[in-house]
Amino acid sequence: MIVPSYWAEATLKHRDHKRQVSVRRFGWSDTSQADAQALADARAREALERLQAGESLVRREPRIAYNGAQGVPIREEILAREGDAIVTRNAYGAHCLNTPNVLFVDIDFDPRDSLGAILKVAAVAAALAALAGWLLQSWQMGVILGFLGVSLSGVALKYLHRAAKASQGGAERAARKRIERFLAAHPGWGFRLYRTPAGLRALATHRTFDPADPEVMRCFAALDADPVYVRMCLNQHCFRARLSAKPWRIGIGEHMRPRPGVWPVAPDRMARRQAWVAKYEAAAKAYAACMLLDSVGSRQTHPDVARVQRLHDELCRATSGLPIA
Repeated sequence: MIVPSYWAEATLKHRDHKRQVSVRRFGWSDTSQADAQALADARAREALERLQAGESLVRREPRIAYNGAQGVPIREEILAREGDAIVTRNAYGAHCLNTPNVLFVDIDFDPRDSLGAILKVAAVAAALAALAGWLLQSWQMGVILGFLGVSLSGVALKYLHRAAKASQGGAERAARKRIERFLAAHPGWGFRLYRTPAGLRALATHRTFDPADPEVMRCFAALDADPVYVRMCLNQHCFRARLSAKPWRIGIGEHMRPRPGVWPVAPDRMARRQAWVAKYEAAAKAYAACMLLDSVGSRQTHPDVARVQRLHDELCRATSGLPIA
């Protein structure tokens, strides 16, 4: 896990008799801006040489804070350091805990397959409605029937899915059963469980883990962890947990300024960011990021995990009784 304090970029261009080649690369450092610039220059030179040698490379490295970044560290404002855990502000303004070895599992209740089913049924409904319009020799009627078919099929499928989940005890119960099955097969494991607005968060308490450990991947698969979260744990070689509310859940509809929220921010634009942050922080005080449910499995707690757990619970307000957002 790398969350640098300093960032720089370098752009190099080379023109020959056929074309111009241009590359942009970033550099980073925990030591100084000069070291960050030196790394950026070196990475840009290497990329240009490889392109000239015929390799296929991305020419302009994208400016991405965290999600989707490839080969670049977490590019977010550092708010605090606690040992090897780092609290950052993400691209939409929330606080996030980043840790190299304390396993968090993000379990999303949203059924990822239901959207596909709804779209398929809606497409069939639209096609049938169009056919009805053609048979009635009225394209206007076909459009009306198509709109009604798509709308009603989507609503019906959503209600059917909710009814199916309710008959099984709900999404949370299904997730808890997966956790119970995993613990039955792994009796040495222990989890501290939290409710989030979209699902569950599980914190493994019995020991620390390397994000690339095959055991971690098996745990993610068994608990049906969010696939985007799984991918970023591997890419950034760390685990992560959101510590404060998502802005749009607490009445802040405006994106963090300036867009796109990637750190660092130019000095002449910092005032806009600080104004947004002040508004967000004031609103976020009334909310928790998650709510503690219970502890399951082994009661053993690794001392490194205990330190991160205390920090997490305090900053998330997990036992405050505040609404979660």
